[in-house]
Amino acid sequence: MAAEAQTQPPAGPQAAGGQETEITLGVLDAVEQNAQVTQRSVASELGIALGLANAYLKRCMRKGWIKVKQIPPNRYLYYLTPKGFAEKSRLTAEYLGSSFTFFRRARAQLEEAMATCKIKGWQRVGLYGIGELTEIGALCNSEFHLDLVVVAPGASGRIAGVAAVPTIDAAGALDAVILTDLARPQVAFEELKARFPAERILTPRLLRISRNGKS
Repeated sequence: MAAEAQTQPPAGPQAAGGQETEITLGVLDAVEQNAQVTQRSVASELGIALGLANAYLKRCMRKGWIKVKQIPPNRYLYYLTPKGFAEKSRLTAEYLGSSFTFFRRARAQLEEAMATCKIKGWQRVGLYGIGELTEIGALCNSEFHLDLVVVAPGASGRIAGVAAVPTIDAAGALDAVILTDLARPQVAFEELKARFPAERILTPRLLRISRNGKS
């Protein structure tokens, strides 16, 4: 790798207002999306110095989250290990819990998902999960008027003004599901894939779901 590797990441998960978590998550996400990612492309995508991108890639490899394979001519393939996928899920929850821009991003992405439902004629829609993202989804629905139901273990009655049930079966027929589980987004997505066609499972980008079946 490049000589800038001596550049060190911030010392600690709270450094620079959570910068370490955000950059590490960005690196893991970039590798997952493109095995032929380069240090330069990571730096450009995350808006950080080349040396810092190098340092974070090396750190992720030392931690066992990323493996690298050299291919000719002088190129590299990066891929996430099972530990890497698990760490990405953990960091996603940590980052979302501390992000000051969470509400704005969540609302925009949930509105996008609901707009997709309207365009496709999917009226009966489940919000799969419970918590802040679910409540924001209920708020967004004032514009779209979908027939929503919250699905979450132990749920009953109404949550944020929306009927709530504990299981998919109890929800009845659903046209689509929007994933709103902040605590275990990847696990929840795998649960949904066993019940619904993937194209009818809408996943806000901020959850950083791996839709390719890896976990």
